[in-house]
Amino acid sequence: MALAFPKTNGAIFAPLGAALLFYAWYGLSAVRAFWVGWVAGFAYFFMTFAWFGETVGAIIAPYGFVVTCGPALGDAFFGFALPGALVAFLARTLRSRDRLSRAIVPLGASAIFAACEWLRSEGLGPLGVPFGSLGFTQSSSVFAPLASFVGTYGVTFVICAIGAYAAYLVRMRAERGVLADVLIAGAAIAIITGAASALWPARNLDAPTFPVAAIQGDIAQSVKFVPGSLDRAIDRYEELSLRAKRAHPALVVWPETVIPTALNDSDALRVRFSELARTLDAELVVGTNVVTQSDAFNVLYFFAPDGGLDSIYRKRQLVPFAEHLPFAPLLSWIPLTREISHFSEGAASGIVAPGGVRIGPIICWESAFSGLFVGDVREGADAFIIATDDAWFGTTAGPYQHAQIAQMRALETGRWIVRAASTGISGIVAPDGSYREETSLDEEAVVTGKIGLPVATLYDAIGPLAIAIALGCIYALVLVVGRSRAR
Repeated sequence: MALAFPKTNGAIFAPLGAALLFYAWYGLSAVRAFWVGWVAGFAYFFMTFAWFGETVGAIIAPYGFVVTCGPALGDAFFGFALPGALVAFLARTLRSRDRLSRAIVPLGASAIFAACEWLRSEGLGPLGVPFGSLGFTQSSSVFAPLASFVGTYGVTFVICAIGAYAAYLVRMRAERGVLADVLIAGAAIAIITGAASALWPARNLDAPTFPVAAIQGDIAQSVKFVPGSLDRAIDRYEELSLRAKRAHPALVVWPETVIPTALNDSDALRVRFSELARTLDAELVVGTNVVTQSDAFNVLYFFAPDGGLDSIYRKRQLVPFAEHLPFAPLLSWIPLTREISHFSEGAASGIVAPGGVRIGPIICWESAFSGLFVGDVREGADAFIIATDDAWFGTTAGPYQHAQIAQMRALETGRWIVRAASTGISGIVAPDGSYREETSLDEEAVVTGKIGLPVATLYDAIGPLAIAIALGCIYALVLVVGRSRAR
């Protein structure tokens, strides 16, 4: 399953890995399936999250292993151990029932796995770790159109259903009608996937007309905070932005915290960026910090084409144990917590409308939370920008996984996305999930292009919580139906 993610990008390994996992769970007690799930989940997340500690691990050495082990253990509990126990309970309960009861076990098993994926990703709120969702691996596969209707967790459900029914076929091959059950399930999945593709709102997009630019300065994290780095960053991003002016962009986006200082404390820098916005005749988005006597925020400054300050967007979803310390009164005694930043959360969506296009701003980690995107769409966002500092993760799989998530967010919301990453991957993502423009890692780059009108998706109306509830109901319904038929 880990091989389904970048850099290997073996999307086919997602249902194959799920098949092996469900095969094991079907033959175990709930208690044993819980522990097998936790061990398997830890291995899966440890590999998938290995890039977490690329830079941070070196900073807090010798505690660097915690950066990967901690999230891997937690996500393994909610994402593998808990569904493992519930899948095994379902299989044991309905194993001796009639044919229909047995045939719907894989349906319930897939549903509870996907529901627990939502739980560990977004259901835990500020403690959620939404990376490693199986649905992300299908952002460029035949299942991608499904995201416009049922989102990432719905795609995970379909991928798991393929694996769960394959495992059912092998486990129950001696029972009458098993092959027919699997063929019926396969036909249903094929029909649903085909219908999603045929009805896909992003299949026919209007030509994009709004010119944009994303600036990738390629300043490594190792030199970002050394003496002289601030002047270097400003000079480089100014020069690259002036180069982008040739394309006459109406919006120019710089990455997250590309100006590593408290911009609210520097009148000179604010004036300089105002003048640059006026020179570009474009909305200039600058990633930086705001520090007050009581709070610090990770922010995006929006400088209008006339040089005025349109707004300041404050990051709403902070990285636990990196940008803030959960349960600080209880955990602050631990030595490594002294290295954790103590940012405060923003509260507003921060939507701005340069040139009449309503833009929803997203900073780094926030892009993995589909609920934020859906909320901004409901507040009127026509498109999104993602400003991120993936330099923390070097050339590991991290920047690639993060760039892949942007594709899924575009698919779900039917919105264009402009992505500016400090060292890559920057680009422009269309509502069909494709990168219309894309950079490589570790290069200075100017991305220019155009974005267009949004397309309405069913997922915008439903949202992730409703999908999670529906998945939980499917599991409960399978259990109830199976038991009632036995009675």
